[in-house]
Amino acid sequence: MVWPHVPAYRVYVAPAARETSMTSTAAAPHPGMGFKQFVALIAALMAVNALAIDSMLPALPQIGHAFGVADPNQNQLILTAYLLGFGVAQLAYGVLADRYGRKPVMLAGLAIYVVTCGLCALATSFEMMLVARALTGVGAAATRVLTVSIVRDSYSGRQMARVMSLSFIVFLAVPIIAPSLGQAIMLVAPWRWIFGVLAVFGMAVAVWMWLKLPETLHPEDRRRISISSVLAAFKVVLTDRVAMGYTLAMTVIIGSLFGFLNSAQQVFTDVFNAGATFPLIFAGIAGGMALSSLLNAQIVDRLGMRKVSHSALIGFIVIAVVHAGVALAGFETIWTFAILQALMMFCFGMVASNFGAMAMEPLGHVAGMAASVQGFISTVGGAILGWAIGQQFNGSTVPLTLGFALLGLGALLVVLFVENGRLFRSSTQPA
Repeated sequence: MVWPHVPAYRVYVAPAARETSMTSTAAAPHPGMGFKQFVALIAALMAVNALAIDSMLPALPQIGHAFGVADPNQNQLILTAYLLGFGVAQLAYGVLADRYGRKPVMLAGLAIYVVTCGLCALATSFEMMLVARALTGVGAAATRVLTVSIVRDSYSGRQMARVMSLSFIVFLAVPIIAPSLGQAIMLVAPWRWIFGVLAVFGMAVAVWMWLKLPETLHPEDRRRISISSVLAAFKVVLTDRVAMGYTLAMTVIIGSLFGFLNSAQQVFTDVFNAGATFPLIFAGIAGGMALSSLLNAQIVDRLGMRKVSHSALIGFIVIAVVHAGVALAGFETIWTFAILQALMMFCFGMVASNFGAMAMEPLGHVAGMAASVQGFISTVGGAILGWAIGQQFNGSTVPLTLGFALLGLGALLVVLFVENGRLFRSSTQPA
């Protein structure tokens, strides 16, 4: 499962894109690659990260058993290591892509991804697996940072929105089917083949991009690597009340998602003895987030980001508190867990989509670097919070549901501080 916030590093609108952006039938400005193929490639790049996270979740017990991991909670490090590498690397890719171009940097990231997925498949120790997974996250971070940059290099206006909308359908669908893919692979082959399939997929996408997609960054827009620009972006993000506040709120709420991902397999296997149905129920829960992301796109222009996200955050907290109460009272069943978790993920989708956008609102003058900084903070911080929740798993859903409630309340406190105690106000209203 992935969170619905894809940061972009750089915005460039090519002259050809400006000329074609007003027609939906215009061909993509890439020799040998039409519009449909371009959309498919962007969707495939977006899918790389989601597959790396979700497809291996059903295999966590088998992986831990293969390496003699005594504490099942330690298996969660396989996910956390990936997320930490994924978060840290986001700082580098935007700077490198502005200097050396989108294509070589993306291909380098995919190469890291392919090689390290292979290392995961061949790992001989738990420590080797964790290092390989962290490096896989480093490689996958290129797809998160650079896909939107490639689209913005090539299109503008309605055509750019059309590319992203069509690609986003795949982006939302992959988390729903990925666990089923992992489980299907384990029906016919050992768990190591999951990472083998990921390596093959990453290689196929890399070859496709290498053969078909030319460099999208124009030579005149290449910029020198500047450490000072990175530090300046950090300063701007860290000192802007709204930007930093919503970045922290995003970090806290993402921690709840990562806590769920860390514990999901254990919950279904150890609590409900329903490991076989894990992919199906996980798909329903992920579907709640996908549905809310689509609905958010329909209502946010009319209602505003603050009204939608603040309402969704309150809904998230209410559902989390109810869920914790159900778990503490001993009434938890697989159905209560699935329904309440799906409702919570529905609220999460609206919170995450809008918090990310609001965090970027004051930073238009440093949007690219700021997006990388915010991606770093929210992913690394969320991974640590999610790991902390997952480590409390004790054979019940109580630690998980209490963690959801506490993180939701923590995010609300941050938002109240940012908004001077007033929710739902328009961004045009005075503080």
